[in-house]
Amino acid sequence: MEVDVVIVGAGPAGLTAGYQLTKAGKTVAIIEQDPTYVGGISRTVEHEGYRFDIGGHRFFSKSQAVVDLWNEILPDDFIQRPRMSRIYYEGKFYSYPLRAFEALSNLGVLRSTACMASYLWRRAFPIKDVRSFEDWTTNQFGEKLYSIFFKTYTEKVWGMPCNEMSADWAAQRIKGLSLMGAVVDGLKRSLGLNKRPNDGQAVKTLLETFRYPRLGPGMMWDAARDKIIASGKGVVLMGHSLDRLASDGQGGWSMTANGPDGKIQIRAAHAISSAPMRELAKRIHPLPATTLEASKLRYRDFLTVALMIDSEDLFPDNWIYIHDSKVKVGRVQNFRSWSPEMVPDPKVACVGLEYFCFEGDGLWSAPDDELVELAKREMEILGLVDPKKVIGGAVVRQEKAYPVYDEDYAANVAAMRHELEERFPTLHLVGRNGMHRYNNQDHAMMTAMLTAENILAGKRLYDTWCVNEDAEYHEAGDEGAETGLPAREAAETRPLTDDQVAALTSLRGVPERLSTEVEQDRQQRKSA
Repeated sequence: MEVDVVIVGAGPAGLTAGYQLTKAGKTVAIIEQDPTYVGGISRTVEHEGYRFDIGGHRFFSKSQAVVDLWNEILPDDFIQRPRMSRIYYEGKFYSYPLRAFEALSNLGVLRSTACMASYLWRRAFPIKDVRSFEDWTTNQFGEKLYSIFFKTYTEKVWGMPCNEMSADWAAQRIKGLSLMGAVVDGLKRSLGLNKRPNDGQAVKTLLETFRYPRLGPGMMWDAARDKIIASGKGVVLMGHSLDRLASDGQGGWSMTANGPDGKIQIRAAHAISSAPMRELAKRIHPLPATTLEASKLRYRDFLTVALMIDSEDLFPDNWIYIHDSKVKVGRVQNFRSWSPEMVPDPKVACVGLEYFCFEGDGLWSAPDDELVELAKREMEILGLVDPKKVIGGAVVRQEKAYPVYDEDYAANVAAMRHELEERFPTLHLVGRNGMHRYNNQDHAMMTAMLTAENILAGKRLYDTWCVNEDAEYHEAGDEGAETGLPAREAAETRPLTDDQVAALTSLRGVPERLSTEVEQDRQQRKSA
């Protein structure tokens, strides 16, 4: 097969690039290793009529260009849904972000008194040499509230102790939130003095509603695939995994992929990869000099155990965060709250328990039936479900869900990126795993949109790596508030527009591990 552009991966980035390029008249071939689903982590898995969202995907972007593209691909199937996420701790629900009076009321007089005493003590005697997530959050809330509302869940998600995570992440992720600020806001609300949106929360405003495809996010990417194929300019090869991506020595590429009927070969002038950088490096020929650096990149994985329950919905939330060390589950989704059409039987509740793990560890490797039994036991421990009412279950695994930001990740990513850009200007990296960045769906799409612009122009007009890592939370602000992509006929040198920046700066924070030297120093200070 010979095409203009070959694309590795049919996730949001790969399909966005394919859609934009085929619209412009380019021929495209996309390979996807999953035999059934497109969409990557944004796919929707179906089991006996029940649909499961892998992680939960709200369709929101401050980039009008991204919003317009969503509407163009899926014009008639969005629904507006209320947003609700709470924390579950010892049988009680807590608003997120925290509301001080509600939290202290739920905790009871004695524990609330201990929490306030702990908070006041830390305000009077703060940790002065703030190095870790634990240090920063303890200063903001005190040891008691930190241990209840931050420590357990954070360690479940990232698989490392909070005292080994950099404080920089906490400062960015929980920016503007403090116990005293929450108390003051609570007083104002009680007296009717606070007229600000979002119940007067001092932190950056979060969405109160969001748009969502009625059959889940996979509906968007199924439609994108279908439009690519219908254009007559593109093919999507399911069940095909990258075997080798070889430079032809003339600026083009020869790709070999393993499929259900054996190997196929595709020749193309350009190659786009949304595959994990670690995996791509091993398959490029000639082998990059930075293959060693790429091999050190790590990932956090997770799995969802979906339970079908003979009951009405258990809670109205889209999901709840489980801050309880007695169970391994980190978050529980309610699929009907995402869309009523995700659950075909109105008499059945369908929830998804999310377990964060590393590929190959005990949770990841456990048989599906054992994981379903674990989920039933843990829902009983939490007091949310009687196991006898569970009438079915299914397991969905998601490898490489989160790129890990360890001490050396930035240097390793930069080394591979710069080598590939210098040696192979027609090879383009896009998306979350393709760029090893914990981005949102709209950010992944924008990297693909700009890459398509670069290919159509025949030069790198845009730097898709221009990302502000200290950006505000991606669900703050107004949807589609920014302007559109410039026409390709504009000036040759193009800085990013506000609209492009709006998508490219929507990164969510990821904790970095403290450097070895810092951690050793911290341990010495504790010992002293």
